[in-house]
Amino acid sequence: MLPLVLASSSRYRKQLLEKLGLSFIQASPDTDETALPDETAQQLTERLALLKASALSTHYPAHLIIGSDQVATHNGRIIGKPHTKDNAFQQLKAFNGQSVTFLTGLCLYNSQTGQHQSHVEPFCVHFRELSDQQILSYIEKEQPLDCAGSFKSEGLGITLFSALEGRDPNSLIGLPLIALTTMLRNEGTDPLS
Repeated sequence: MLPLVLASSSRYRKQLLEKLGLSFIQASPDTDETALPDETAQQLTERLALLKASALSTHYPAHLIIGSDQVATHNGRIIGKPHTKDNAFQQLKAFNGQSVTFLTGLCLYNSQTGQHQSHVEPFCVHFRELSDQQILSYIEKEQPLDCAGSFKSEGLGITLFSALEGRDPNSLIGLPLIALTTMLRNEGTDPLS
């Protein structure tokens, strides 16, 4: 069984991977996350997940490396991290009564063989109608400035939604564990063993 590496500095992804009870190393890949011209959201997340995983292959030459990337889309546009309270307000205001789809790219890269498995997991959130005061209160309480779409579904963000739609709620936080478990089993690593 090859050792696992999580190619991410995200504490959220680390917490999700810990759910599987497997030991792993966490290391941050140095990658350019700029979208290519005419690249779709699905192509972008799949490419970046592979790029992040393979970027660590020289440091971890006999490992299973997990790469993941996520984008939010609204009305066909890719939505990034807000970084400021004003941007967060504008994003959440635009989502009022509408749906946002998250695409989470996942890659499991075997640095010993150079082979990889990849998958893009969709997850849709349906927003309630929110007042400006509710949006401002949410931003102040949760400070979701480093989260695509300006919310943290694992926290108070759940109060923003009328419904969630998707196969794996973990993908909304950034790591689709159902798909990852299948990939790990394909490589001889079973969390239930």
